[in-house]
Amino acid sequence: QVHLVESGGGLVQPGGSLRLSCTASGSIFSVSFMGWYRQAPGKQRELVAGVTSGGRKNYADSVRGRFTISRDNAKNTVSLQMNSLKFEDTAVYYCNAKVTSYSTYIANDYWGQGTQVTVSS
Repeated sequence: QVHLVESGGGLVQPGGSLRLSCTASGSIFSVSFMGWYRQAPGKQRELVAGVTSGGRKNYADSVRGRFTISRDNAKNTVSLQMNSLKFEDTAVYYCNAKVTSYSTYIANDYWGQGTQVTVSS
């Protein structure tokens, strides 16, 4: 079994900052990709930022320059520093990881439970 546990999120004013963190635990052989998705009401889930085990990062155009993703491979954690938050960043944020477990040696997608980020004045 593999579990992703998220922390962070909450309510912040426009222009403010928040930090999200996610830790993968369980029977983990390797983690190739870790990232953050978000889903706003009435919209599809979208990739916000991701990072490979080799450190390659990608960002959605809407957050590039404001958000920074970081990863600790030894701890299987990924964090998302969100600065200059805007109203349109309001959404439920989900951690995602592509994990190969010891039980199957097959890479599968795992998701966190989601954490609410609300940007409001």
